[in-house]
Amino acid sequence: MLEVLYHKGMQTVQQICNRILLASGSMTYVIDKLEQKGLLKRNFCPEDRRVIHITITESGKKIMDKIFPQHRKVIEKLFDGIDQEEKQQIISVLKRVGQKASSGI
Repeated sequence: MLEVLYHKGMQTVQQICNRILLASGSMTYVIDKLEQKGLLKRNFCPEDRRVIHITITESGKKIMDKIFPQHRKVIEKLFDGIDQEEKQQIISVLKRVGQKASSGI
């Protein structure tokens, strides 16, 4: 969740759910925990009270600034030796899986 907010900026709960494929019930728990730690905050939409925007805090950004470069290196190592065409196939398959998951299967 922090990675989505770190790279994409403010997101609605639904947008985050779609990106990380987490059920909305679990999402509330995760948001509560990260908010308690001061890593993100909820912002209620003034136009529509049903919509809640989530933003990463400065503390969350600092953690991600520290963690993400290491995470990126691990991901790059995992995909080392896989050519560009294979990477595109993986991306395509994962997008289809994500779309299926977000549609409620």
